Amino acid sequence: MTIEQRLSDAVVSGVKRLYGADVPEGQVQLQKTKKEFQGHLTLVVFPLLRLSKKSPEETARDIGDDLVRNEEAVAGFSVVKGFLNLTVAMPCWIGLLNALHADPDYGLRPVSDRSPLVMVEYSSPNTNKPLHLGHVRNNLLGFSLSNILRANGNRVVKTNIVNDRGIHICKSMLAWKKWGEGVTPASSGRKGDHLAGDFYVMFDRHYKEELQALERGGLSREEAEAQSALMAEARALLRAWEAGDAEVVGLWRTMNGWVYEGFDETYRRLGVDFDRVYYESETYLEGRKTVLDGLARGVFYRRPDGSVWADLRGDGLDEKLLLRSDGTSVYMTQDIGTARLRFDDYPVDEMIYVVGNEQNYHFQVLSILLDRLGFAFGKGLIHFSYGMVELPEGRMKSREGTVVDADDLMDGMIAAAREISAELGKLDGLDEAEADEIVRMIGMGALKYFILKVDPRKNMVFNPKESIDFNGNTASFIQYTHARICSVLRRAKEQKLAIPQQLPASTPVTPKEEALIQRLSEYAAAVREAGDACSPACIANYVYELVKEFNQFYHDYSILNEPDAAAKDLRLVLAAGTAKVIRSGMSLLGIDVPERM
Repeated sequence: MTIEQRLSDAVVSGVKRLYGADVPEGQVQLQKTKKEFQGHLTLVVFPLLRLSKKSPEETARDIGDDLVRNEEAVAGFSVVKGFLNLTVAMPCWIGLLNALHADPDYGLRPVSDRSPLVMVEYSSPNTNKPLHLGHVRNNLLGFSLSNILRANGNRVVKTNIVNDRGIHICKSMLAWKKWGEGVTPASSGRKGDHLAGDFYVMFDRHYKEELQALERGGLSREEAEAQSALMAEARALLRAWEAGDAEVVGLWRTMNGWVYEGFDETYRRLGVDFDRVYYESETYLEGRKTVLDGLARGVFYRRPDGSVWADLRGDGLDEKLLLRSDGTSVYMTQDIGTARLRFDDYPVDEMIYVVGNEQNYHFQVLSILLDRLGFAFGKGLIHFSYGMVELPEGRMKSREGTVVDADDLMDGMIAAAREISAELGKLDGLDEAEADEIVRMIGMGALKYFILKVDPRKNMVFNPKESIDFNGNTASFIQYTHARICSVLRRAKEQKLAIPQQLPASTPVTPKEEALIQRLSEYAAAVREAGDACSPACIANYVYELVKEFNQFYHDYSILNEPDAAAKDLRLVLAAGTAKVIRSGMSLLGIDVPERM
């Protein structure tokens, strides 16, 4: 039990004793005491005045006196208007530190077979191009969110829907047929997803050249697009694929196979994975079947050209295309089919889609359509809508080949980590293999933390130059602090100093040590907050504040050279507990922390 929960329960009991009233849920508001006041935790008294029928100051004094009499955790209090500042008893801090030290899963809720089952969809790449910076943010958010939901006691299924069919891959296929000259990843030495992306860019270049030629001949842009022979060939290729043409399907399988191998390598380097992968080529048929069933039941309607639509004007929206006039599917059709298959496969209690905020409308429509089709899970879908990520140079465009490739980005981050670490002497004394692993941790940690520390709902600019800094709000600063603690613990072991399993309740604690214990005790609340808000940033910023608190403590207090045995034991336990929480928090973000630097 956290100190906040213990005191909250004590306040509820005290109000019952004092005023004979039950406190409604959520009315006990405890917050960290402001630095200018004495105390550790502050009770906001105003919500309780209707029960006490007294002034704020009188109510605060009543409750303070009751807590001192009946709750051992409270050593004293002060009243500032409607705020009751509580001082936590020293033995309570020692008890909290002992509990942290003894619990290998401190701050995390257990998961059982009866825990709620949450499905998280993230990544969702197209098979016509490699993963880029936007995918990096998506994957990091989805993977971290999955970890955080599990840390909050949920069973989690991580899923990926691969958009492996449609006009986009047909463009790459057509460009390969026309200009590829039989090239393969093996013959070119090019990573498979990069090779497919090259042909997607090539198609766009030739398409633009064709449009420009048609426009020079006197056609408008719309007329030129309608008469494009290249686009007509791509659409014909899509129809042939949906008709099961053996040659087209064979090329599709080959090129997608190249891409999947490339994706798997990128996912491995990012440190993300999935429990189940769905493919649009498998789910769109289920979606089309479901849409046609809805058409037969009058949920949707067909226009004279044969296309199928949903009329959402009654919901304050517009009309939504579900099947084109030639019978081919759209993304909405696929998502309907995927949702149905997922809920057939898993007894999901909650479904979360990690998709950028440019798709807000799409998921609003999807929820309405699934509900209209009679699926109970329709209204419960959650769109984890996050902001776009850009570089200082501006937006990226995949069709023009100006995206920041995920593999190139990771290579650059690791190279930068090596250069900066070497300049600062962080790699001194390490062999080549250990240095390689540490610069990987630093480079990938810098990338992940810089992205995850930002509120996911906000647009952000990723600046590689700012992400590796051993003194700021960065993974490098946190990783170095963890390595510093590990060094202290190694030297303690060399000096035959054992870290005690339990500290005596009478162990004296200084104010700075109290502050660090209190910060450590807040980890569980940070995990809860991150789960409630679906925000890895809560964890990132908590760990950063913890590391700052520890460094202030470390600057002012000796650990190994402390002559007082009780103080030395306390500080060793504090150091070990801080390292444990850093590892746990950074693990939720998918970030490794080295033991030496």
